[in-house]
Amino acid sequence: MSVTAIVLGGGDASDAVAKQLGVPVKALALIAGQPMAAYVLRALRDGGVQRIVYVGPVTSAIKGLIDAHVPAEGTMLENLQAGLNAIGDAKRVLVATADIPLLTSAAVRDLLSRDSGVGLVYPVINMIDSQAMFPSGKRTSAKLKEGRFTGGNVFLLEPRLVNAFLPRLEFILHNRKNVLRLAGMFGLGALVKLALGTLEIAELERTVSRILGVPARAFITTYAEIGFDVDKPEDIAIVLQKLEPA
Repeated sequence: MSVTAIVLGGGDASDAVAKQLGVPVKALALIAGQPMAAYVLRALRDGGVQRIVYVGPVTSAIKGLIDAHVPAEGTMLENLQAGLNAIGDAKRVLVATADIPLLTSAAVRDLLSRDSGVGLVYPVINMIDSQAMFPSGKRTSAKLKEGRFTGGNVFLLEPRLVNAFLPRLEFILHNRKNVLRLAGMFGLGALVKLALGTLEIAELERTVSRILGVPARAFITTYAEIGFDVDKPEDIAIVLQKLEPA
């Protein structure tokens, strides 16, 4: 199936990385002479993505790697909606943030090959694999019955179902620190299991599917670079170190 990518390159100059490197948004930060976003765009193209829609400010280096440009609208979800409005009749969409410069074409091909075609497909990385590749990197993670996992910054979705789950996803993000409100959506049992580290991936999938109103599936990937986003200045040093052998 033909896949269109939406790359989210929005943000603002108050971001720690953008501020330190003096760029409007961190996606434009130069890494080894190239904008951070350029590494992501090349990996997507070489990994089999047919069309790329970029949301956010661009430079000449980025313009040559994309098929369509959409100005950023504000929040990440607003930018996602803006990108979706520009994809035409695409049946399958890959969404990626522009701050994962270590993304590889192999990781993209693996993601596409494991697409089950349901409403939302989301990769998770075992922290054992993440720490093996990034021993000094700090990632947000959750303990499940199968192990401790961190999320990826790339996912696949069916565009026609987006309007069903974006409002609910926005509610979750806005209330992510309000346990009582989340308990009403997730169910107290699921939250308790999550807190105890006994929630199974299959049960998490069912819970997320129910909450978002669309079928959702997670899969475990060993490509830890999918989950390594540059969110602080010291992450740049890790990226440069990983890029050196290439």
